[in-house]
Parts: sequence; structure tokens; C-alpha cells
Amino acid sequence: MSHKMTTKREIQKFINGQLATTHDEIVTEFPLTLFVNDTEFATMVCTPTHLDELVIGFLASEGVIRFKDDIKEMSIDESKGFAYITLHTEMTTSQQLHSKRFIGSCCGKSRQFYFHNDARTAKTSTAQTTLTPNQCILLMKKMQEESIVFQETGGVHNAALCTPEEIIVSRTDIGRHNALDKLYGHSLLHSFSVRDKIIVFSGRISSEVLLKAAKLGVGIVLSKSAPTELAIKLAEDLNITTVGFIRGESFNVYTHPDRIISN
Repeated sequence: MSHKMTTKREIQKFINGQLATTHDEIVTEFPLTLFVNDTEFATMVCTPTHLDELVIGFLASEGVIRFKDDIKEMSIDESKGFAYITLHTEMTTSQQLHSKRFIGSCCGKSRQFYFHNDARTAKTSTAQTTLTPNQCILLMKKMQEESIVFQETGGVHNAALCTPEEIIVSRTDIGRHNALDKLYGHSLLHSFSVRDKIIVFSGRISSEVLLKAAKLGVGIVLSKSAPTELAIKLAEDLNITTVGFIRGESFNVYTHPDRIISN
């Protein structure tokens, strides 16, 4: 069973002083419950695409796995919203602290994270990649133009892994953290390094988003929106360049501006 990313609904639209009947594309919310080694681990609310990438990226981001080969077996039952993962080893006590969390599709406070796990899995960037201002603007423009679901609904977040010249892979989800986990899962499934890549992101750079970027190992995060104070502090410590408010022909560089070079 395959779930659609959007559904069409009849709505009443108020325009030019009148109510009129029309139809609108509405983004889908899909709950997915993870069982790890036969133990309920977490429930995520997500967009039902690339679920294998989401599961693998989420487990890697939470420090449960490091490589795809840490998973002995994985199956996803989309009809029931369950994912079953068997690891080659037992989970540690620290990893089991996450058990039975509900992870909302909205962002930030609906999602717990534990700093001891983050400190263990986040990496200080060693990336040497640089970007020109024009490349920052073009990458953001390309990602937004390619997101058909965002154009239809306005209700999703977009994230992409890029080189300075082009987008390698982009993912969409109602949860901004889910979009990043899908990128992480994609990189693990296809065994390619992301340390020299760039993350382009549509949402706010929260501390959680910044930590996910650090766990992937990238050195540059580009966003259409703003960073938080904690995200900026973490980016300073982890040697990550953060660029926000990329809109039109302007943007702000908040940390490690040495990676943004003249055109």
C-alpha cells in the first residue's frame, strides 16, 4: 500500500469579498511507529515517502546505528504504519532512553533530544568546501523551484544535499527534522560521503537542525529562514558555516564566514 503525499479537498475560499467553492491540495500526515529489536522505540509523524531512508537516517541521527550494515533486517508495513528493525547487537541503556517517544511533525519542542547522545554523534566539521554568494542564492532557488509539493500545498519543508554547483538529492517532509533524516538515510544507503557537501534547507535553523547537519558531517548549512541563538553557538563550536535569510539577492552569514568567498 502506497500513501500519497497530498490529497485534494473541497474548501471554501474567501477572495474579492466573496466565498466560493474550490479545491485545494492538502499535505498528508502519516504516523510511522518504529520497533527496534522487538521493542517499540518511537512514533514519527511524517510525509509517507522514502520511508526506508527516514528510518535509517533517524536511527543514525539518534546514535542507534552508524552504518546501514548495523541493521540485520528491516521491513516497513505501510498499510499499518509500522517499521520493524532488527540490529546485529542489542541496544545500549543510553539508546533505550528514547523508547516510545512520540515525535511530532511540527518542530523543536515536540521532539526531545538528549545532549549526551548528541555530543557523542555530532562531528566537528573538517570540510574545506567554499561557496560564492551567487552559488548560495542559486542553490536555494533551485531547491525551491524543484519542490512541486511545496508549490501545491505550502505545507512541507525541503532539504537538499548539494555540491557548490548542483543539487545531488532533495527530500520533502512535513517535519523539517524528517527531511534531514531522509538525506542522512540516503547517504548511508548509497554509501557516499557528505563531508564536502552542503545542506540547503527551507526551514529555521534550530539547534536540532544544526546538530543533524553536524552528525552528517557537512560544513555549510544554507537556509531560507533564521537561525536560533543556540544553533549559532553550536555552529561556532562545531566549525559549521550557517547562512540564513537567503531571499532574493541577499542573505546573512552568522558563523564561520571564511567559507563564503567573493564571486
